[in-house]
Amino acid sequence: MGFTSQILHSDRRGGVEHGSLHKPVHNAVTFAYDDAHDLAAVFQGKQAGYSYGRQVNPTVTALQDKISLTEGGVGTAAFSTGMAAIGTTLFSLLRSGDHFISSSFLFGNTNSLFNSFAAHGIEVSFVDATSVDAVAAEIRDNTKIVFVETIANPRTQVTDLIKIGELCREHNLVYFVDNTMTTPYLFQPGDVGASLSINSLTKYIGGHANALGGAVTELANYDWGTFDNIYDIYKKGDVSNWAITQIKKKGLRDFGASLGPEAAHHISVGSDTLALRMDRACSNAKSLTDFLVNHPRVKKVYYPGLEDHPQYELSQSLFKYPGALFSIELKDLDCFEFLNKLDLVISTSNLGDTRSLAIPVAHTIYYEMGPERRAEMGIDDSLVRFSIGIEEPEDLIADFEQALGS
Repeated sequence: MGFTSQILHSDRRGGVEHGSLHKPVHNAVTFAYDDAHDLAAVFQGKQAGYSYGRQVNPTVTALQDKISLTEGGVGTAAFSTGMAAIGTTLFSLLRSGDHFISSSFLFGNTNSLFNSFAAHGIEVSFVDATSVDAVAAEIRDNTKIVFVETIANPRTQVTDLIKIGELCREHNLVYFVDNTMTTPYLFQPGDVGASLSINSLTKYIGGHANALGGAVTELANYDWGTFDNIYDIYKKGDVSNWAITQIKKKGLRDFGASLGPEAAHHISVGSDTLALRMDRACSNAKSLTDFLVNHPRVKKVYYPGLEDHPQYELSQSLFKYPGALFSIELKDLDCFEFLNKLDLVISTSNLGDTRSLAIPVAHTIYYEMGPERRAEMGIDDSLVRFSIGIEEPEDLIADFEQALGS
């Protein structure tokens, strides 16, 4: 069955109350049982059911099932945000004295989070994830996890996903892939051996900037029976469920970064049109970058769909399309002056919306890290990131043309 057909009918397959086409919003915080034995059995994991809204909710469960379906996974934990999904997952699986490897090409808040791990006794090495050799050089005896983004935000470096997957399998490392920029429609992390996939549901999957959310999906490519940090209490049943159970218990339950049912409903409804939106947005991004690459006011365009991109061939082999996000460096034009002249393109901090969005990254999401770290990451002061929406392409090109001038 096709990608969109699966999403559209996912709720019905799981059973929906009163014939509703979407899973209804269950705003209940707690759930009652006529027999107290059933309540205890649910808490002990011996019986399926709902106990408390911080851990599980029928509306959230339906969304988790839908994400698992699109990612080809066996289980998903939904969180209040994408950052909550990343942070709680890593804190659930790592211990003091552990080490993990991360791409140095990261979303600004992910970079900030990872730099705080040392205070908890967890080491992190940042590497050029476009090179499997760079990743291999940092593997230590206490290395547990490799974390990468499919396409980096904002400079669009493409991770050497296949070779890093092979490296992780060779060294029995957990392979944690952030699929937010590509979504399950453009890329399946499980195909390159990823152990876990994370998506910021706020972005393309929800797609309408009306709900925050994040999700981590178990892809059943890793033998958790060989992972030292699984608590004995969660070593029950199918080994492929051990880690996602621990993430739900030690991360979601104990940290409390729960996704609310109303947000889950908005995200679920938004996901129905994911493929249609991505088709249009990616096409628009390609049309715009083809226009911008030769413009005299544009110094550089960063987009994996352009043939001069360092990972163009890799991008073509990995992804259905090279995404709807790109960045440009300006020439002899102040980035704020340019942004303020744009009409259709909105200055804001989000991405993955139906509308086209822009942000001057050095002055906003990367400001806190300082000029030295920005230079290491290749963040020029004139760099502007664009998340392209579903407007008519000719309207977007006209808007860029008038804002750039001659």
